[in-house]
Amino acid sequence: MHNTPNTASLLGRQALLFPLCLVLFEFATYIANDMIQPGMLAVVANFNASEDWVPTSMTAYLAGGMFLQWLLGPLSDRRGRRPVMLAGVGFFVLSCLAILFAQTIEQFMVIRFFQGISLCFIGAVGYATIQESFEESVCIRITALMANVALAAPLLGPLAGAAMIQYAPWQLMFVIFAVLASIAFWGLHKAMPETASRIGEKLSVKGLLHDYKIVLKNRPFLCGALAIGFASLPLLAWIAQSPVILISGEGLSALEYGVLQVPVFGALIIGNITLAKLTGKRSVEQLIKLGAVPMVAGLFIAAIVTFLSGHAYLWMTAGLSLYAFGIGIANAGLYRLTLFSSDMSKGTVSAAMGMISMMVFTLGIELAKVAYLSGGSGLFNIFNLISGLLWLSLVAVFIRKRRPVVNGAAV
Repeated sequence: MHNTPNTASLLGRQALLFPLCLVLFEFATYIANDMIQPGMLAVVANFNASEDWVPTSMTAYLAGGMFLQWLLGPLSDRRGRRPVMLAGVGFFVLSCLAILFAQTIEQFMVIRFFQGISLCFIGAVGYATIQESFEESVCIRITALMANVALAAPLLGPLAGAAMIQYAPWQLMFVIFAVLASIAFWGLHKAMPETASRIGEKLSVKGLLHDYKIVLKNRPFLCGALAIGFASLPLLAWIAQSPVILISGEGLSALEYGVLQVPVFGALIIGNITLAKLTGKRSVEQLIKLGAVPMVAGLFIAAIVTFLSGHAYLWMTAGLSLYAFGIGIANAGLYRLTLFSSDMSKGTVSAAMGMISMMVFTLGIELAKVAYLSGGSGLFNIFNLISGLLWLSLVAVFIRKRRPVVNGAAV
């Protein structure tokens, strides 16, 4: 049974409330990572564990974000986006409260994994609904502006986390995350439309394998999905490793560490604002190419300065800020084109994209940690540069091979 998805015109007064509540939940899940990272030094001290566990918190979180992607997209196609999304928000609230009872660093990491599962719902269910509800130029503008709200998490999170850890126990952070997600649950329950196109169809392992086989055999899709992963990997590696690089390695205070996150994520927000202004004036391919220049140039700067001097952390921050500005311009368009590079239902396609990206993030962050432990900031930034060059190569293949999109459908 195939249902006709709702369009933006059918959303009525809910058109604004739905994306706002979705981005509030996204903000809660992001800040659950970004705010706790500067507090991880206190967490490992609380559990008498090694500092090697600090970046592992983010790895466990992202591994959870990959765990159920394969199921949630197809499940929401057949059972409805709304019930699946609401279940995910509720699960995140419970997992945030559960971490208050952790007694060891291992228990903490296991619960972090469960918290990370909430990330599966954002892309595979929430953003699939956004993409299905709005036409291309409007959707790219909306997602770019939504990204600015979500990016307040990495912009404010390190500063807020660094400040809070000075005056309150780290457990209080997870109570705050649960409260934010609870508000988002109320709003999504009230405003989220139902756009699933295959409600009533049977969900079977054979059907899932068939659908994913079709998606994964699509070479342009694979290139686009991998490119999305490699585009953000240097940024996520920075979030995961920067407490060790700046606080332990450079001797900065937690507040100084937080301040150095501002130019990186501020540049990302400026990039998204630039994208919103340019959307409709330039093609999506042109916007991706425009973002490629600062992305690669910034990673080159960070790699060169830290190769010459392992303590050039200010120049490294400048290079990563330039790179982040480029991501802000390029990534939303690449996401849109990759999602519609396959004719399969968008819950399944979005889930496949999420799994591939999370796999790149999870493995890449651990490799970035090894690079830093082996060769300091220089090798860490060379690893990031390699990620950027892989992104550039994959995007070139994607743009050359993909089918054009007309009115949200590949032709």
